[in-house]
Amino acid sequence: MDAVADIKDRLAIEDVVAEYVQLKRAGRNFKGLSPFANEKSPSFVVSPEKQIWHDFSSGKGGDVFGFIMEVEGLDFKGALELLSRKAGVDLTQYKTGGTGVDNSKTKERMHAALEAAARFYQVQLTKNMSALEYTRKKRAFSKETILQFRLGYSPTGGKELLSYLLGKSYTLDEIKKAGLVSQRSAGTSDMFRGRLMVPLCDQQGAVVGFTARQLDSDPNAPKYINTPATLLYDKGRQAYGLHLAKESIRKLGFVVIVEGNLDVIASHQVGVTNVVATAGTAMTAQHLKALKRFTSDIRLCFDQDSAGQNAAERAIDLANDVGVTLQMITIPAGKDPDELIQKDVSAWQEAINKPQYVIDWLMDRYESQLDITSAVGKRKFTDVVLRLVRRLKDPVELDHYIGVLAKKIDISNEALRQKLNQTEVAPVRRLKALKNEVELASELRDQMIMGQHLLAITLRFSELRQILSGLPKDVFVEKSAQELSDFLQENLEYKLTDEASSLNSLRNIADYVKMLLLLSEELYQTTEESELSYQTEHLVSRLVTEYIKNKKRQLIESLSSSDDSDTAKTLIKVKELDELSKVYRLHS
Repeated sequence: MDAVADIKDRLAIEDVVAEYVQLKRAGRNFKGLSPFANEKSPSFVVSPEKQIWHDFSSGKGGDVFGFIMEVEGLDFKGALELLSRKAGVDLTQYKTGGTGVDNSKTKERMHAALEAAARFYQVQLTKNMSALEYTRKKRAFSKETILQFRLGYSPTGGKELLSYLLGKSYTLDEIKKAGLVSQRSAGTSDMFRGRLMVPLCDQQGAVVGFTARQLDSDPNAPKYINTPATLLYDKGRQAYGLHLAKESIRKLGFVVIVEGNLDVIASHQVGVTNVVATAGTAMTAQHLKALKRFTSDIRLCFDQDSAGQNAAERAIDLANDVGVTLQMITIPAGKDPDELIQKDVSAWQEAINKPQYVIDWLMDRYESQLDITSAVGKRKFTDVVLRLVRRLKDPVELDHYIGVLAKKIDISNEALRQKLNQTEVAPVRRLKALKNEVELASELRDQMIMGQHLLAITLRFSELRQILSGLPKDVFVEKSAQELSDFLQENLEYKLTDEASSLNSLRNIADYVKMLLLLSEELYQTTEESELSYQTEHLVSRLVTEYIKNKKRQLIESLSSSDDSDTAKTLIKVKELDELSKVYRLHS
């Protein structure tokens, strides 16, 4: 049995997409505004017949799994689990061995127990005046905010939640595995007692754990206690508030990371909703990878003290490895986001809108701590700054900061380079231009979309297929596009008679082909032959122009780290591109 096929059989793609996009019927298809771009005219199309979607504005498209992966920022496994729940498909039926079955059922029971606990804590909050006073008066959270973030209260007795869940037919083992009780000298009791309860949710909003904040002033007790690591909760992976922030992050193009969960709630309450939190300043690569699915612009709002400074420095390597841009948000001294928000919302928004690149931010901090007019101060300053910049992968960026540092302390670039080379433990790595089909760099987006349009036309109209002959294979960005181009050139007379049987020849890329068929139906099906021929030639010209431009840019970037033999090869490739330009009569 195939879980993917069964899920597709049970779910209509238009119904799933309609949960995220307002769709309107347009002939055989549905149309709506792209969820991946700000637009006024609908360019997002869903085909119920083909069970395929295509976003004309971004070039993205695929089946229902591809849509969920894009819109929810999930990997395939996450999309499979989400859609299986929607479809009512039990994934354990498709697994071999007892471990998978038991683990899946255990997770399901843990989710249910945690959801029940969240509801229990919410009810308890309404009964405790001190907890209500803390949330409503001290934190200034509205009733709506308290309900939206499902804030609660854990009673002080130590057995109330345990008794409640046992009464709901959850076993003690299930409750323990969910991290809701702990073993103490007096026996098993509730993990959290007398605290404000903040549910921690996964990207879909399912409760996976809790953060519990102290309400009394006991100096011997920790201010915050988190659910221990469980099958569902890993503090190194969960970004608090992401399920409520992800649409705003995608729309605005950046995310703000703060240290406290309550800072997230305060920001969302005033309408600044692209804000999440990690477990204090302990940011991990997993956090950044989860956020990168929505944006590569990461803005940190950490404390301005040494702990925040050290956290920012540690984050540089993580950002480099994951491939995101790290910026710092500076707020007035002595204030945290929550305090600033309560005092002046506009000041919070202004701080968010004026981030500083992490290297510049750290340089400013170190400069304020050292006397860079003295020889000793210059030495210490160059020590710490070179330690930062040598971790940069891009040689252009590295060269920029060598210049900035040299000017700041009035020494030569050569002296700094000498010091850098003397202390460097590993060569600075050049930023690699590796792209994949899911996350194409912005400079290749236009090339990808033009390639899709060209293939959409030549797939449907075989008489125009000859124009593909002679095009470089990698003029098509996507691997599926390259495979289809090869097929069409080898099968010039191939026609889509009966779509289902015809696609057997292209079954490895069937969903990609369906997406292009949807594109051609929407844009080219009724175009006159003479106009279609002109559009095809024009597309090829634009596609090759964009291809040559991107290729030359990549070759120029590679020259900075090339030896003489590589440089000679690069020049040969540039000449080949110029010849290609002449063939297509381009002016590149």
